[in-house]
Amino acid sequence: MGRESWKLRAFLDNWFGIDFLLILILLVPGLVFTYLFFYDRKQKEHSVLRNYPVLGKVRYFLEKIGPELRQYLFHNDREGKPFSRNDYESIVKRGKYLQDLIGFGSERDFDQPGYYIQNALFPKQEEEMRIDHKPRVKTKKYDLQHDGLFYRKEERVDSDQSPYLLADSDAVVIGEGCDHPFVVKGLVGMSAMSYGSLGEQAITALSEGLGMARGSWMNTGEGGLSPYHLKGDVDLVMQIGPGLFGVRDREGRLDWEELRRKGQMDPVKAIELKLGQGAKLRGGHVDGSKINPEIAEIRKIPPFESVDSPNRFREFDDLPTLFSFLEKIRRCTGKPVGIKIVVGGPEAANQLAAHMKKTGAGPDFITVDGGEGGTGASFQDLADSVGLPNKSALMITDTALRNHGVRNRVKLIASGKLITPDQISIALGMGADLVNIARGMMISVGCIQALKCHTNDCPVGVATTDSKLQRGLVVEEKKYRVANYVLSLRKGLFRVAAAAGTKSPVELDRHHVVYKDERGAVWELEDGQKSTRKEHPGLPA
Repeated sequence: MGRESWKLRAFLDNWFGIDFLLILILLVPGLVFTYLFFYDRKQKEHSVLRNYPVLGKVRYFLEKIGPELRQYLFHNDREGKPFSRNDYESIVKRGKYLQDLIGFGSERDFDQPGYYIQNALFPKQEEEMRIDHKPRVKTKKYDLQHDGLFYRKEERVDSDQSPYLLADSDAVVIGEGCDHPFVVKGLVGMSAMSYGSLGEQAITALSEGLGMARGSWMNTGEGGLSPYHLKGDVDLVMQIGPGLFGVRDREGRLDWEELRRKGQMDPVKAIELKLGQGAKLRGGHVDGSKINPEIAEIRKIPPFESVDSPNRFREFDDLPTLFSFLEKIRRCTGKPVGIKIVVGGPEAANQLAAHMKKTGAGPDFITVDGGEGGTGASFQDLADSVGLPNKSALMITDTALRNHGVRNRVKLIASGKLITPDQISIALGMGADLVNIARGMMISVGCIQALKCHTNDCPVGVATTDSKLQRGLVVEEKKYRVANYVLSLRKGLFRVAAAAGTKSPVELDRHHVVYKDERGAVWELEDGQKSTRKEHPGLPA
């Protein structure tokens, strides 16, 4: 009896253990699917689910993961939007490895129309270039030792790099007539990105990384000056949007004393009024989930409430009142004052330039933002079809200023998907004095293009104020990637300038840029037109 009892017990243990578990595994999903089948057959919202409950669920599942499938599996290296895999990897490799070499050849489709740099028959040698190599930048990069399918081995090592700054004689000086002109020795800076749109970890890493690279600048975005913008030793452009965030009183009016206090801070080198942004012609939007009490205090708005900026400033509504407002801010702060605009056509640019000539007044710099520019949140109809792309807008503005004889009074800053040295060089040739980069900086600090900037659910902790998600962004590591990215861009700019036969990127003008159409015909942008950018004899005392 003892042996038979043991066999019976083993049989029951097996039945109620393994076999019973197997039944549960099969039965529970079956019951769930049966419930969903009859539920979807009766619901009235989705036609596909009502007719095909099971296949409909599969359809919605595939639709949900479609962006990831296209990004990682189905798009080729040059297809992805807003940035292709090649674009993305070029930024990551520059920031992580200080690597800008490719093998076997370009993947650009040379049969398609596009812009090219006109190389010289006799390019310049490096010793002929006007480059300021000092002081050296102490940074860190990764040394890739093995990169297999299932295993990667890399080590972070110290790296001593040249800053590749402009010579003193080539320094770009904004607001020469101001009490405190802004002297720039690096042609690339960070475009407007607010604390609130990005989290404090991202802003801190960007501030410290740009400070390490030196010679660059950081635009605060219309969210106002935050403590995190001040973490690094970096020059700041303080942006003021139509909502007056950071310099407004509780009733939403401009607080001139607060503007004076912040504008006269030493790190703040210039003030920018945001009249428009390429991806969103209207004022900005921040979802309430991003506005924690700290951000609310910085912006002078209620916490956890979604906020929209007005379409334009209420303080002015035409060029005379705009110019008057610019001059009042200039007197209040002693710093250069500029405007950020979106160009829709030649008329507005010509009106602006004509009024500058007539009055002798106007902005110290103009940021020309293209319609292809980025944003944390916008409306698709505005982002897709309102406002010209950067190259067209830049040339229209540059031409208007030249035609009215005021180009030497104002500096142009270009922005809009300018993330590599060749793209930046083309923009400089088209008339830009400086270049702003936003999304390239975001990618250097960890962005993976999840396209969730407007949701506060950024999976890598960049475009979010959620402390749990920000945990993934380590400032001490990412700041070096930011510095490396900027350094590699500057080095590349001098490389392209040398190929074009110039001694510095500041010498690039329309003569150096050509356009090839779909039939192979080549057009110079403006035959023989030389830049009238004013050379500065040196840094101010």
